[in-house]
Amino acid sequence: RRSWTESFPIREARSHNLKNVSVDIPKGILVGICGPAGSGKSTLIEEFVAAHSEAIVVGQTSIGRTSRGTVASYVGAFDIMRKEFARATGAEPGLFSFNSKGACPKCSGAGFLTVDMNFLDDVRMVCDECGGARYGADVLKLVWKGKTIADALAMTATEAEEFFLSPELRKRLAVLRDVGLDYLPLGQSLSTLSGGESQRLKLASELHKTGGIYVLDEPTSGLHPTDVARLVAVLERLADGGNSIIVIEHDLDALAACSWLIELGPGGGAAGGRIIAEGTPEDLATLKGSVTGPFLREVL
Repeated sequence: RRSWTESFPIREARSHNLKNVSVDIPKGILVGICGPAGSGKSTLIEEFVAAHSEAIVVGQTSIGRTSRGTVASYVGAFDIMRKEFARATGAEPGLFSFNSKGACPKCSGAGFLTVDMNFLDDVRMVCDECGGARYGADVLKLVWKGKTIADALAMTATEAEEFFLSPELRKRLAVLRDVGLDYLPLGQSLSTLSGGESQRLKLASELHKTGGIYVLDEPTSGLHPTDVARLVAVLERLADGGNSIIVIEHDLDALAACSWLIELGPGGGAAGGRIIAEGTPEDLATLKGSVTGPFLREVL
């Protein structure tokens, strides 16, 4: 458990169902906010964020409104990939961008064609010229180590780490593995990611920063237990770098890994809105008033 000496105070919070709540949220460690659904966890964090506008809120909202942004571009890997292909084939880097010179002329690099159905929703069909590859035929003729740039974008982070040579690119791809997103194709559109995937991708882009405040809403949502452990390791790494990490969580393994827990309850709605326990996970596991404690005790 990491120790703490400074904290963020919240005093007499009364929003929604909070009942005059005062609490100190530790700085520089991984803090878990737990309790039953509707107990006031999100409201407490809203109070915190309102008082700390500098906090980076990593929520589950979508990070891609169009199909143009990809997983690779979001973590800064796509530019390096294009430069490596250009160096290996003797072509210019811009040719390997489906948003620029290399785009399929029929679908303009979208990979699909939109059919207007008048009074019905538009229908998307795979482009019959590029087959969804997004690139023009002249670009798809440029091959490096038996792969086209479209093939590279179909790779996962793990596959691309083995294919590419750049240490900087491998470092950017490694963060995808760290947050449990190494199964995603690098060329997958950001607009198709789930809320949990979007949240973890946002987190991946923040890993190099220090001295910040990060607020996450159930970052383990939808994750396999193995990936929960990976994500917790990432959060701990952020805390080790001098960041303050606050997570709203239900996952017991994630809560057990926190240095400090703040539990709201004892129930939801009008039955919640109070701090019923706080301390280390070991503390909560022995406190009679904690709703989470008996479940934590089994995990610990």
